[in-house]
Amino acid sequence: MLHVPGASHNIGDDGCPRRSGPPKQNLAFLNDKPSGSPYNSPFRSTRLHIQRSNVCSRAYFVVVMVFFHVYILNVIALLLYVHYNNGPGDLVSGDGASAASVGERSSRLPHPAPAPRDLPRIEGIRVGHIQQVSIVPDKTHEMKTLSLKPLLFEIPGFLSEEECRVVVQLAQLKGLMESQTPAQSHGQEESNQPLLSLSTEEVFSLLDLNQDGLLQKQEIVSHSHSRDGTWLSPDNLRQILTGLEDHATGMLNLEDFRYVYDVSQRPGQQRSGKLLSHFRQRSKHTWLYQGLGSHHVLQTLRNRVISLTRLPSALVQLSEPLQVIRFEHGDFSNAHHDSSPSHSETICAHTRIAGNTSTLSEVSCRYLTVSFYLSSAEEGGETTFPVADNRTYEEQALVQDGVDLTDTQETCGRGNLRIKPTAGTALLWYNHLSDGRGWMGELDEYSLHGDCPVGRGVKWVANSWVNVDPDYQIQARYQRLVVQRHQAKSAMEDHYQPLSHSNLHQDL
Repeated sequence: MLHVPGASHNIGDDGCPRRSGPPKQNLAFLNDKPSGSPYNSPFRSTRLHIQRSNVCSRAYFVVVMVFFHVYILNVIALLLYVHYNNGPGDLVSGDGASAASVGERSSRLPHPAPAPRDLPRIEGIRVGHIQQVSIVPDKTHEMKTLSLKPLLFEIPGFLSEEECRVVVQLAQLKGLMESQTPAQSHGQEESNQPLLSLSTEEVFSLLDLNQDGLLQKQEIVSHSHSRDGTWLSPDNLRQILTGLEDHATGMLNLEDFRYVYDVSQRPGQQRSGKLLSHFRQRSKHTWLYQGLGSHHVLQTLRNRVISLTRLPSALVQLSEPLQVIRFEHGDFSNAHHDSSPSHSETICAHTRIAGNTSTLSEVSCRYLTVSFYLSSAEEGGETTFPVADNRTYEEQALVQDGVDLTDTQETCGRGNLRIKPTAGTALLWYNHLSDGRGWMGELDEYSLHGDCPVGRGVKWVANSWVNVDPDYQIQARYQRLVVQRHQAKSAMEDHYQPLSHSNLHQDL
C-alpha cells in the first residue's frame, strides 16, 4: 500500500483502514502524474481495493468462527454436566415429594429431580449435647445425644398426648396379634437345629435334587425358595452355601458335605454377626398404613420423620408401615439388631422385585429406626442398649460370667444404657454406618437393643423404619419399578372408568 506523506488514515465501516484525501497543497502534485502512471490506473486501484477487502473479510471470518466454536464447546460442557449430575433421578421428586406416591390416584407423577448419592446423617457432637430441630411449623424441639455408638438421639414431646391416644386406638381397632420372630425381621432369632431329626445322609439326599451325588449351589438356592423347606433353618443353609463356595470345585460330595453340615450344627460356630442366644420376645403388635387415605395423624407422623431425618421423602414413604407394639406385665424382647448385615447370598426384603431372585434368603435392610413411646410404663419396660459406647465390640464379650447380656429377662439392669419410656418421646438411632461414599455401609453392631420386662402397667411403642438397600443401583432400580407400576395402574384406572347403571345395561 502506498503511503502518502501527510495523508490521514481512517477506519471504515467494514473495519478496514480508509485513506482520506491528501491535503489541498498536494493535489497539484498528484494531478501532474502521467495518465499511464499506476497511481491513476483504474485497474490498479481496483486490485488494491479487492486486496484490502479480502484481508478484512478473512479477519472477520476468523473472529466469527472462534466465537462459534467457543459457543459449541460451552453447550457440550453444559450437556455433560447435566448428564453426569442427574443420576437415576428416582430417590426424590422435584418438589421434595415422593417420586412414587403409590396411593395417589393421579396418572401424572412429578418430574424426578437429580437423586442424591448420599444419605444425610445427624451429627451427634458428644453425649449429652442438645440441639434444636424444626419438625413442625412455628415450633422447635430439643434433641439430645444419648450415645455415639450407636448414634442415638432422644426427642421429648415428639407426639402430643392426643396423638399418642389416636395411634393406640387405631392399633386396637386394627387388631393386635401375638408377636412372632420371623427370619425376615431379625437375623438373630433363627434356630440352629432342624425341626425334624434327619441324618446327614438324608439331608444330603433331600438337597441333591437331581440325585447325581453332588450338591450344587443352585440346588441349595432352590431349596430355600421351596414352600416345604422348613427342615433347615436359613442360617443352616447360609453356612452350607458358604462351605460349598469355599470348595475348590464349587460342589460338595457326601464326604465334603458331612464336614460342612457338622460345622453348621455346632453351637457357637455361627458366622460373625450371629448372636450367641436365640432371639425371644413376648408382646402383641400390628401394622398401620401411613400413605394417602390413612388417618391424618399417621400421615403427620411420617412427615415428621422426614423432617427429623432429613432423608428424601421417597425413601421414607416407600418404607415399611408403622409397627405398634403392646407390652403387658412381664412382656419383653431380647437384645437384637433391627437390620441385618449384607451378604452376597441375601437380598433386602423391600427391594426383592429389583434384586437377584437367585439369592438364598431375604433380610431386613433398615438404615435407621425412629421409635415413639405412646405411653409411660409405671415400672420397667426400659429400652436397653447393652453395649452402647463400649470401647470395642466383641460378640463373645456379650457373655460375662456365664450371663448373656442379650437376655433382657435376666440382665436388663446390666446394660450400658437404659431409657425409661415416657409418652410422646421419640428415639432415633442409626442401624448402619456410612460406607465412606455417602451411602449405607456396614451394620453398626453397637445398635444392639432390647426391651426390658414390664413390671407394672402397659407399655405402648411404635417403630418407624426407613428401608435402604446397601446397593445404590438396586435401590434406584426398585424405585423406578414402583413409579412404572404406579403409572401403569393409573393408566389402567383411567382407561376403565366406572360405568353408570344405564351405560352398563346398554353394553350388556
